[in-house]
Amino acid sequence: MRAKAVIGTPPRTVTIHVDGRPVSVIEGVSLAAALVGDRTWTFRYNPVSEEPRGPFCGMGVCLECEVTVDGRPGVRACLTPVRPGMRVETEEERA
Repeated sequence: MRAKAVIGTPPRTVTIHVDGRPVSVIEGVSLAAALVGDRTWTFRYNPVSEEPRGPFCGMGVCLECEVTVDGRPGVRACLTPVRPGMRVETEEERA
């Protein structure tokens, strides 16, 4: 589902939970866009180099935006539309 905007109508927002805190985001945007809009740039760390990783290609090819959603690891944030109440875990706290 893509966010639909009607001229003159404010977008509908929903609440998701990112690393345990509530975040209000526009319904239907990608999870990656919602996280970046909330100033979360580090989604995970490379398991070998330990370098921070975040959104790169924006189309699901590079796997740099993987996060855990509702307990399911390895979800590509750039391909996942936000939905009310989703629980997202990043590795940003390691920064």
